[in-house]
Amino acid sequence: MKVAISQPTYLPWLGYFDLIDQVDTFVLLDTVQFEKQSWQQRNRIKTPMGLQWLTVPVSFRGHFGQKIQDVEIREPEFRRNHLRAVALNYSRAPFFNNYFPRLSAILEECSAGRLVDLNVHLLKWLLQELGVGTPLVLASSLGLEGKRTELLAKICQELNARQYLSPIGSAGYLLEEMDVLTDRGLHLLFQNYTHPEYRQSFPPFVAYACVLDLIFNEGDRSMEIIRSGRGMPFLLQDVAAKVPEAKEA
Repeated sequence: MKVAISQPTYLPWLGYFDLIDQVDTFVLLDTVQFEKQSWQQRNRIKTPMGLQWLTVPVSFRGHFGQKIQDVEIREPEFRRNHLRAVALNYSRAPFFNNYFPRLSAILEECSAGRLVDLNVHLLKWLLQELGVGTPLVLASSLGLEGKRTELLAKICQELNARQYLSPIGSAGYLLEEMDVLTDRGLHLLFQNYTHPEYRQSFPPFVAYACVLDLIFNEGDRSMEIIRSGRGMPFLLQDVAAKVPEAKEA
């Protein structure tokens, strides 16, 4: 059993879907502290001027330290601005009409209430469109407590995982605390992903837009393109050599 764990993201980038596609179960880490202006509440689309942020407004004042699972959307009308921006920049994309109606319906249905509910609904829809059947599990449904690597290890144990696939961005602290995983018999791997190029509106190509940019332009080829950026996962020793400061800690 191979597991990956990541915070629920608003309209994720391509590498997020590659991570989900490689594992048997994907855990949405909604029990940790919410970070303002993070990928949890915003992402980017492509415009003639480059990448543009779409940000979901949330109730933050007076809620310092709140967990992701408790974050509420502050202004439901944000959906109108997001849909207007998407339509303005993608209405001439080849597959815009294939996906925009469902995107509109989800934003209409989930624009009030919890941010995590919006993100999960969007993610499930996108995975269905991409043909990825990996089960999703909310960390809050597991009833586990802990911090950083200790929490990740408990989640893996609860799901009977033997392998943990981590985004490379978490290498620093995981290498410092790798004994927490290895002492439990968990094999640590790191995602190896290179952003692929694809047909895109408004050349030249710009990487790291949200997945909407890909599906509007490439349609049914989208998952094939996502997988084309995948390399063999990095082993522990590979990443340790690349992050000497973490290795020495």
